[in-house]
Amino acid sequence: MQSSLFTEDHEHFRSMVEEFVRHEISPYVEEWEQAGRIDPKLHSRAGELGLLGLLVPEEYGGGGAHDYRFRCVLMDELARAGAAAVNAALGGFDDLVGPYLVDLATGEQKERLLPRLCSGELRSAIAMTEPDAGSDLRGIRTTAVRDGSHWVLNGSKTFITSGGQADVVVTFARTGEREFSLFLVENGTPGFVRGRRLAKLGQRGEDVSEMFFDDVRLPAENLLGTEGAGLRHLMERLPRERMSIAYYGLAAAEAALSWTLAYTRERRAFGQRVADFQNTRFALAELSTEIDVSRAYLDRCVLALNAGTLTAVEAAKAKWWATELQNRTIDRCLQLHGGYGYMREYPIARAYADARVTTIYGGTTEIMKEIVGRDLVGEDVPAPR
Repeated sequence: MQSSLFTEDHEHFRSMVEEFVRHEISPYVEEWEQAGRIDPKLHSRAGELGLLGLLVPEEYGGGGAHDYRFRCVLMDELARAGAAAVNAALGGFDDLVGPYLVDLATGEQKERLLPRLCSGELRSAIAMTEPDAGSDLRGIRTTAVRDGSHWVLNGSKTFITSGGQADVVVTFARTGEREFSLFLVENGTPGFVRGRRLAKLGQRGEDVSEMFFDDVRLPAENLLGTEGAGLRHLMERLPRERMSIAYYGLAAAEAALSWTLAYTRERRAFGQRVADFQNTRFALAELSTEIDVSRAYLDRCVLALNAGTLTAVEAAKAKWWATELQNRTIDRCLQLHGGYGYMREYPIARAYADARVTTIYGGTTEIMKEIVGRDLVGEDVPAPR
């Protein structure tokens, strides 16, 4: 079923993105996966084409496009290329860090940081998760204590996407017994140390690292947003983060189905195409139906996000459903590839490893169901991610 989500403008944008992905990404995906590192020049090339900072106002070097459908086009094309790590690298700014800087940074911070982030000169990250606090962010131990005209930051973070390369880190810290705030920590600040680059199951091209803060002194103006409102700032922007994970999950499922249709039409077994077996046709029919039905809901969520009406509950539904669908689809598609599905030269194998984290990061499936369930029975929705 053809989605009606996109307009002619989006399809013109898609043509440019397709060419970029075909020439700058697809030939190198496996090379970057093996090296555990995406070529740093990719960010600059993406910045030149206006693929970074799509939501950032034009006066700060961004695209000035508050229409999330342009970001969806980019996710579609990266999913078709099996480039989940690249999506995490490029999307980390647009879907995670960018909204905080655009909404909460001072004019001076915006002028100094946003143009260089949009051009790809600088990299960014957001540091929330800690060794003992993932979904339950109220359990974090990193603290920021006011000392005159400075804040003193102490603690550690883990599983930070782009953490090893980030020049600017939005950091979540405890500023009181029940208060939390956000801070901008920049590369080179004394006491700010990068830890191990963590070895991941999938999305190996994009780094995920530890961070340590040892008496890091930050000027008072490095507070991002309102003191004590850090948790509220996070909650206000989580629907966009969760939609990015949900939408890429759906795009990845659609890509996996297309690869599998092509494979089963060509591959032969017992004198006939794999696609000619009833079991194959039934499996493909089920996956195609589930994807089409899911796209109808995701399309509505994207439009709601554009309108500013997408709720935390609606985003939670989208996130858990689409990522579970992604994992289920890719697993069944790999099975239809037979032994070749287990070989990394086939994109389905890489997609299988890349997909597993999507039901975990951004809030686990269990947390998403808890948010939806508590809303249904009339209880207060908790604050976990």
